[in-house]
Amino acid sequence: MSANQPRHLRRREVRRLLAQAGGERRAGRRIDLLSRGLLGRPYRSNPLIGSPERAERFTAALDGFDCVTYIETVLALARAAGVDDFVRWLRKIRYEEGRVEWKRRNHYMTGWIRNNLREGFIARVSSPAAPAVGAVRVLDAVAGLPARRTFIRCVPKPGVARLIPYLQSGDLMFFVSTRSDLDVFHCGMIVREGSGVLMRHASRSHGAVVEQELGEFLKANRMTGVIVVRPREMRRRSAGKRRGRM
Repeated sequence: MSANQPRHLRRREVRRLLAQAGGERRAGRRIDLLSRGLLGRPYRSNPLIGSPERAERFTAALDGFDCVTYIETVLALARAAGVDDFVRWLRKIRYEEGRVEWKRRNHYMTGWIRNNLREGFIARVSSPAAPAVGAVRVLDAVAGLPARRTFIRCVPKPGVARLIPYLQSGDLMFFVSTRSDLDVFHCGMIVREGSGVLMRHASRSHGAVVEQELGEFLKANRMTGVIVVRPREMRRRSAGKRRGRM
């Protein structure tokens, strides 16, 4: 099997999930619909295949997630028009330049954000009401990767309340660790329901993909702050243009 061909892909399940999004084109709304369809799936620790000693194998499992594979899967589904599209986007989102190699997997989330910003899949979310501050980390938490110094800009935890009015459904939120050797310890997707702000995420403590109040998660967890990015809208060509007609 080629490294680019995903293991554990359930094509019928991908089609079913895409059908739930129907003809909705807005990125935030598609993410809301698609992430809802995966609520209750079990939490899987270390669901990907590969290590410094073991060849990387591209996987596209839908039967369980950790926090990163959950947002990757939903983001890829939101950009996809079909199963092969989903596979292509998932590979590009997970790996630097879409190349399936362990060292090119976006192990640290600051690298994940940087690479997906460069690809044009996401954009940063900021607000003058909640200015970001800088934090330096020497990333050394992943065995097999050399230590790397990085500069992180995040909204400090006390300022998150002022950022909340600017959040939209579909935004991705990354929680910056207090550890000196790690950048981000968790991530999830924002969903707005009236005046409420929820987060959908694959939760180790709950053992599943769950939906909970963002404020509840913030209160329960220590963190330096948060980074928020927003999936960019897809530019979809009309059927006539795809066929080369004016």
